[in-house]
Amino acid sequence: MAAADGKLRWLCPFTKSVFPARRRLRLDPSSSLYFPYEPGKQAKSAVKIKNTSKSYVAFKFQTTAPKSCYMRPPGGILTPGESLIATVFKFIEQPENNEKPIVDQKTKVKFKIISLKVKEGTDYVPELFDEQKDQVTIERTLKVMFLDPERPSPALDKLKLQLAQAEAAATEADKKPPVDTGPKVVGEGLIVDEWKERRERYLAKQQVEAVDSVVKQ
Repeated sequence: MAAADGKLRWLCPFTKSVFPARRRLRLDPSSSLYFPYEPGKQAKSAVKIKNTSKSYVAFKFQTTAPKSCYMRPPGGILTPGESLIATVFKFIEQPENNEKPIVDQKTKVKFKIISLKVKEGTDYVPELFDEQKDQVTIERTLKVMFLDPERPSPALDKLKLQLAQAEAAATEADKKPPVDTGPKVVGEGLIVDEWKERRERYLAKQQVEAVDSVVKQ
């Protein structure tokens, strides 16, 4: 029995290292973010996030392309069983050197959603994840996929439905009395303003290049 106990004691830490941390959130879609492929325009995608745990959970978006993407909301806290539809914005640049459109193919751009168990009444700030790094779980890594907006598909229909639901929820939220959300509003505003500035500089550059091309002709 002692030998058996010793074996069990040796297996326990090994078992913990093999099995991944249990996910707290369920995402829909679960592996990709779909965007209508419209070069030169701001495209929108959506993902439904549901807290499937019995605890309060903070979540946060991360992306490999912060210069061309932003999320609304970029993070937040969900009560047990609560869900929301997050909207993801991405500016799609014009293809260069006669490159073929990358429709129906996954791109190099990725989004990561991380989560953290928090206490009831906790205010959301991005620094929560830095303060408790050892408790953070990577929920999913979503790859960006472009869809042909002119070609009907189940993925495109689902995206339109989720975007409509997200818009309806945002409209309903606007009707409620304003709530002081502190750093969250400021942080989100800064992200949006910075993204808009980058987009405006890009469009201005495109216009200058177009004028130069005409002049050279």
